Amino acid sequence: MTLVSLAAKNVLRNKFRAVLTVMGVAVAVLTFMMLRTIISAWTSGADYAAKDRVVTRNKITFVMPLPKRYVDQVKATPHVKTVTYSNWFGGKDPKHDREFFAAFAVDHTTYFVVYDDMDVPKDQMDVFQHDPQGAIVGDLLAKKMGWKVGDKVTLTSGIFAREGDWEFHIDGIYTSKSKAIDRSSFMFRWDYLANDPNVQRRQQGQDANVGWIVSRVDNPKASAEVSVALDKAFADQEIQTESQDEHAFNASFLASFSAVLSAIDIISVVILAIMALILGNTIAMGVRERTNEYGVLRAIGFTGGHLAGFVLGESALLAGVGGAVGIAIAYPFINLGMGKWLEENMGNFFPNFSVEPNVTTSAIIASLVLGVGAAAIPAYRASTLKVVDALRRVA
Repeated sequence: MTLVSLAAKNVLRNKFRAVLTVMGVAVAVLTFMMLRTIISAWTSGADYAAKDRVVTRNKITFVMPLPKRYVDQVKATPHVKTVTYSNWFGGKDPKHDREFFAAFAVDHTTYFVVYDDMDVPKDQMDVFQHDPQGAIVGDLLAKKMGWKVGDKVTLTSGIFAREGDWEFHIDGIYTSKSKAIDRSSFMFRWDYLANDPNVQRRQQGQDANVGWIVSRVDNPKASAEVSVALDKAFADQEIQTESQDEHAFNASFLASFSAVLSAIDIISVVILAIMALILGNTIAMGVRERTNEYGVLRAIGFTGGHLAGFVLGESALLAGVGGAVGIAIAYPFINLGMGKWLEENMGNFFPNFSVEPNVTTSAIIASLVLGVGAAAIPAYRASTLKVVDALRRVA
């Protein structure tokens, strides 16, 4: 009989209570991992953003357009290799009017060069390049909407209204090579939008507009320099710009949700505190029930350190088993269940929803540390018991 095995046997004395405690810890760990995964998935667009892409938008607000002529000036900027542009379309499928997805009009000749982390089969891309009504969609969006290559799709747009709906051909389905790219977007040719008579009428003879411009630089370290140069070049224009590298651009969107992310962060810590209270209560009850036994152990030569080791070992064992159960449940629940649903239905916010290794590591360490910490007071009390008082006390 070793001290470790004795601590394990003590845990199993009250099997029902031990099982309830393990399940309580498991639920706490599962909830902690789920909340931390929400934060990591929400911020993955910024965390994994390409360092050599620079986004240029209207300085006032993202929703206001830029003159298309700015594209040529961006191309002429030192260190810029390739430039593309896009427009928010705001499309909706009348057959699935409750389903939200991002729809963009993009420059078909350059967009997938700048965003080369979108993988489109070559044969599908060739068709898209020669189809004025062609569209490329993410694999998750295609799965959710039941679309396949060759389908004809009709969308409506509250921004670009016209007589009759917009008709598109699904020419290709893309997958993502990067966690910064969502797989739930709908992209079609910008010239199809710009050449529409209704859109041209709205321009009232003015130059065509684009929503934002994205450039690829020859050196990631030059992104900041290019951003400054672009904004300086348009400083004297009627419409000024704000240029940022892709990481800063994505982070600026997250800033509007900072309160939500902070709240989730705090809740995840509170969950761990609740787990510690559950463990602490269980261990305290066990120590009280075994006070007489601890007195006997002290009488036959066990030290206060031995008793503290028993108590800490019991708590660490319960926390470890509970944490392991929670992690075992978390992977299929988050990665295969909740994560798949969020990627398909909220892919623009959660492009990659899966448990990161650092979240698992944090859960393991937190459960063990809090398990030992929760037993600190009961362990101290057990170690300071006097033999006479312990033998006299009735549980």
